[in-house]
This record gives sequence, C-alpha cells and structure tokens, in this order.
Amino acid sequence: MAHSTESVPLVRAMYHDDDVLISAVKQIRAAGFKISEVYTPFPVHGLDKAMGLKESRIAVAAFMYGLFGLTVAVTLTWYMMVSDWPQNIGGKPNINWAMNMPAFVPILFEMTVFFAAHLMVWTYLVINGLYPGADAKNPDPRTTDDYFMVELPAAEGLIEALQKSGAVEIAEA
Repeated sequence: MAHSTESVPLVRAMYHDDDVLISAVKQIRAAGFKISEVYTPFPVHGLDKAMGLKESRIAVAAFMYGLFGLTVAVTLTWYMMVSDWPQNIGGKPNINWAMNMPAFVPILFEMTVFFAAHLMVWTYLVINGLYPGADAKNPDPRTTDDYFMVELPAAEGLIEALQKSGAVEIAEA
C-alpha cells in the first residue's frame, strides 16, 4: 500500500485569553476533532489534560539523573579522599569511604541535585527541539507575545466549531 507524501492542510485558530483557549480545546475535542499542536506565550495550567496528552515520564528521567549524580559523587569522594591521596584530617584517618561518609553528605546531595537539574534541562531542550541550531517550528510569532493558537488538520465542520469556541482569527495553511 502506497503512502501519500502530501501533507494534510492545517487550520490555525487564534485566541486572546488562556481561559477561552482551555474551554475551546475542550469543545473542539468533544466535537471529535484532533488537535495537532497548541502554541502559547506562557505555560497554561491544565492544557495538557484538556488536550488529552499522556503523563510525562520526566520524573523518571530526573530520578535516573539524580542516581547518576550520586554515583559520580560517591566515586569522586572515594577516589580523592581514600584511594588517590588519603589524609589524616583532625585525627580521623581515611581507612575506608563509609567511615567518613557523613562528612561527604553535602557533596553527595549537591552533586545529585546538580546532575538531575542540568541533565533534565538538556533532556527537555532536546525532546522539544529547542537546542541551539534546531529548526524553529512556531508558525506565528504573535504566539510568543499575547496570542494563543490551536493547530488542527482541516476537516468538515471545523471552521464552524472554531468560530463557536471563541476564536478571534482563523486561517487555513
């Protein structure tokens, strides 16, 4: 079976208010239309649920990155204070790592948080195509200022549904 390489025409509806946008997304989905993307100038609370998006797994990634940071911190403190250059500080010799672990707690905590935070930022940027050199996909620059846009594949009765939902501007692309 041959697949068509032609893209489906899109319809873009603009909204002025985030509350109207949430209501419109719910109405559009209830009418049976599939929303491709929503562009907003700031995060809109509840939009992911209104769009029917599945829950993000970023928390699992954060936990894994934290474990990686903790592993690096344990390895780093063991190597520097026990293996490479053990020192007797304040009458407390570094015979093994576990004996002096309470002194390393701040380092372990900070490295865990550092790795989790920084690697999550990079994961977010890569997943969303926002890294340097990525091709920007925002079809209307007004959505970075004060407009909200819903993008849908064209379908029978869609324009009427968008007008009823409170769209201030509708364009076919």
